Amino acid sequence: MSILKITMLGPSGVGKTSLLTAMYEQFEATIGKTNLQLTPDLESSALLQERLAELKTLPNSFEMKGWTESTDEEKSFIFDLGKKGAKPSLQLYFQDYPGEWHGAKRPREDKEQVEKFLKESVTAIITINTPALMEKNGQWHDEINRPQQITNLFQRVYQDLDSPRLVILAPVKCEKYLQTEESAQELLKRIKEGYSKLIDLLNSEALLPKVAVVVAPVQTVGTVVFSRIESSNNKPLFIFRKVSHDAEYSPKDSEQPLRYLLRFVLKLHLEGKRWKYFDFLREIFGLDNHLKDAIREFAKDCKSNGGFAILQGENWLKLR
Repeated sequence: MSILKITMLGPSGVGKTSLLTAMYEQFEATIGKTNLQLTPDLESSALLQERLAELKTLPNSFEMKGWTESTDEEKSFIFDLGKKGAKPSLQLYFQDYPGEWHGAKRPREDKEQVEKFLKESVTAIITINTPALMEKNGQWHDEINRPQQITNLFQRVYQDLDSPRLVILAPVKCEKYLQTEESAQELLKRIKEGYSKLIDLLNSEALLPKVAVVVAPVQTVGTVVFSRIESSNNKPLFIFRKVSHDAEYSPKDSEQPLRYLLRFVLKLHLEGKRWKYFDFLREIFGLDNHLKDAIREFAKDCKSNGGFAILQGENWLKLR
């Protein structure tokens, strides 16, 4: 079976695993009549179930860097993708890792492993702690989201690309900032400012033709909003609260990164060129028009407003 690798990129506690959990759960809830099936392997299924249970039982008011326990070791979340009831055609290999690997005190080998993940991946999903970006004029953005370090990582890895890539900027914990179209546009503006160096790099002459960049905000829980920042030993404590005492887990748009990913993959096939790493797509889609149609149906509902935006590479996301 052919494998597509995706890196969940971001420092400790930003919410990479929570995003992945909500992404899978919402895929199951939104595929509707689409003839697609996304099946986690045994280990991924067990871990996702544990994380989903944590997200569904959050207290009314709480403080966490993330909403669930941080990842303490390298983990691969593996999903088989195909038509319902049929042998899967593709394997989506999401690489998660401890965000502490970005820390200055971590051994060089950890940082090199993150570079290896990114180099092998068709897509990078950069998970963004939104309150750190938005509150107090972004006072904690550099410390928590590490945008310069993320930019340096792409500078090293995205050199002489021999095939297209998709980069998704995915703000999470963003429920507070998507209440109105005006606030959603403010969030989009702040993302462009907070990641301006990365966006400028990807928009450079060498990378613009081969890299698509999307902003896809995800309301990972949906009924939890940022409340305030408290301080402890000169470190921020981000306090969140449920919108009501009996508010239930209700994520919104968490399947959107997956819609964009599959849209991008289908476009690579339709392009008709032989790209390194993606030549197998010609065989898969060429022999299975039903799978191609199912992915097209799922991918057509990619959002492009309300804080969502294609910053560049729209040609890599257009389906004819």
